[in-house]
Amino acid sequence: MDERRVWITGVGAATPLGFDFTSIRQRLIAGESAARVVVDHNADASVEFPGCVLGEIPVPRGWSAESFRALAPIEQAALWTSSAALADAGLSGSTDSIRVGFILGAGAEWLRYWETNTAKGGTSLYDGSDPENLAARIARQLGLRGPHSTVAAACASANYALALGRQWIRRGLVDVCLAGGAEIASAAGRAAFQNLRAMSRRTDEPRRASRPFDRDRDGFVMGEGAVMFVLESADLAQRRDARAYGEIAGFGASSDAYHLVLPSDDSEPMCNAMRAALADAQVENHELDYVNAHAPGTPVGDRAESRALRQVLGGDAALIPVSSTKSITGHLLSAAAAMEALASLVAIACQAIPPTINLDHPDPECDLNHVAHHARDAAVDVVLSNSFGFGGNNTSLVLRKVA
Repeated sequence: MDERRVWITGVGAATPLGFDFTSIRQRLIAGESAARVVVDHNADASVEFPGCVLGEIPVPRGWSAESFRALAPIEQAALWTSSAALADAGLSGSTDSIRVGFILGAGAEWLRYWETNTAKGGTSLYDGSDPENLAARIARQLGLRGPHSTVAAACASANYALALGRQWIRRGLVDVCLAGGAEIASAAGRAAFQNLRAMSRRTDEPRRASRPFDRDRDGFVMGEGAVMFVLESADLAQRRDARAYGEIAGFGASSDAYHLVLPSDDSEPMCNAMRAALADAQVENHELDYVNAHAPGTPVGDRAESRALRQVLGGDAALIPVSSTKSITGHLLSAAAAMEALASLVAIACQAIPPTINLDHPDPECDLNHVAHHARDAAVDVVLSNSFGFGGNNTSLVLRKVA
């Protein structure tokens, strides 16, 4: 097995908390919710719900505001974050001589077309008018000469993208890889999750609507945004004297093979993903400093993950701090794993654990070492970040501080 270390050397973000690492770090550690009341208008009625939405996305260097604003919001988000990540890594305008790969976690790329067509009275699912997918467009717009790919695995999409980028680098297929995820909330997507009764309907106090692990939770709060990372080998990063946010030290994945939207009653698939990630990183349970939980704020999801964490960590489960930053950012769906990898890097950078806000009455079935309401100062060198998606897509990522 190739043991080459892969570092994260650049971050680009378009999130409900802001558009740069510093702003996002400050609001995460402060536990400042991004939620507000959002209104969907349709032919029958206006529907209100709590949501975490983006502001106006910055225009990347080299683009006119007019041409950039003409792009679909998800393309704006992916293009801005990719450009910003390359700039953050010190690679803007210097990619001609290196192979830069691009891997995007995106789960519902064509939903925008269906919604637009339906609004016009059409019934077409796809007319073939736009054969180039989003990953291909971004790679072309940025002039990237390495391979590109899209990964669609629901909420686990971006973890798979990061793991695949690490593999491409280790195998020598690319020198540098952009990897992450993007999601823009849509009316159709929100309606689907509302019909599943998976979303919170707490519009009276939107900032208190996302309540992972809390006995009074009533579903997740939908978020939107994109986060892209620059990955490269430690050797190349050191030669370039690049800053390292952290190392992708381990990855594990499994499938429930159980149900389209519900986690399995059997904890083993989730456990297997976590154990595989820890083994890949050669990390023992007691060496974990923090778990960034998937915990979306649904009773079945939070409880299933809590059972699995107790099963994997054993006696260490009472000692290792756990939080769900979805309480602050909302659930970014296909971009969730990227947002939470970023939150894990924030914990490493700040040597502090972002909290689970709104955790007033912990569910007894979610008996963990919660970091409730306020950030906790701690030595954070190794983080386990879980992302468990619909269809039983279970992934765990281990991120480690670079000494």
